Amino acid sequence: MILVYLENIQTSENILISASKLATQLGKSFGVVRFAASDEMKVAFHVETIEKLNELRINDFSIHIELNKIQNLSTFCEEFDTSFLFLQLSDYKSKKIQVLLTACRQLRIPYILFKDIYAVLDVSKVIVPVTFLEEEIEKAQFASAFGRFCDSEIFILTAKDYGSKAANTTAKMKELFDKFNFKYSVRKAEKDSFKVEKEALQLAENENSGIIIITASRDYGLDDILFGPKELHFIKKSILPILLVNPRGDLYALCD
Repeated sequence: MILVYLENIQTSENILISASKLATQLGKSFGVVRFAASDEMKVAFHVETIEKLNELRINDFSIHIELNKIQNLSTFCEEFDTSFLFLQLSDYKSKKIQVLLTACRQLRIPYILFKDIYAVLDVSKVIVPVTFLEEEIEKAQFASAFGRFCDSEIFILTAKDYGSKAANTTAKMKELFDKFNFKYSVRKAEKDSFKVEKEALQLAENENSGIIIITASRDYGLDDILFGPKELHFIKKSILPILLVNPRGDLYALCD
């Protein structure tokens, strides 16, 4: 299922269209989840959600109105067998962004914090920055899904490092993409692994790309707690959606 978490139904048009369109392209079901504070609100949320979906001429969907809080979002994703999560972001303040990022920390699926100001999602061009971290290879499977089902053109941006880790990961991605004859290109970044994702934001704007795939922070250090993790700052600055992938601790020994 492609699942959308909604906060404000009045400003949800682009996120709903984006998610339903992607569900069709990937051959997945489409659902909406909202959290209500009371049984009375559950009824009202259900009615207005149906009205909005009908207004947008979205036909095949399921609606899940829950009394639970946003902190239980990962539990609902597992329950609904979610493969991709959109989260509506109507408030762009750091505190609000961090609440949603924290709720997504345990997710094993890709997710997007989708600002109300974003245009309808365009996945014809996908930017994939590659750093020295070994879990970067996980981005390949999601980029492959776009290449296979959406005929996306993939731009790999390899960090300019002295070591070979980013280059080796890029080689593995190329091998996979060549196997399925995906459209892709490789560019050597001007920045190293610590700044290549920031460079990817600018590249995405220059190339009119529709989405960037970024690995979320492994763990929150003191700076992340005080000032927010890197993905928070990227989301605040970005004018296009960022697809976040959580590192898989069960697959990697997270040390360098």
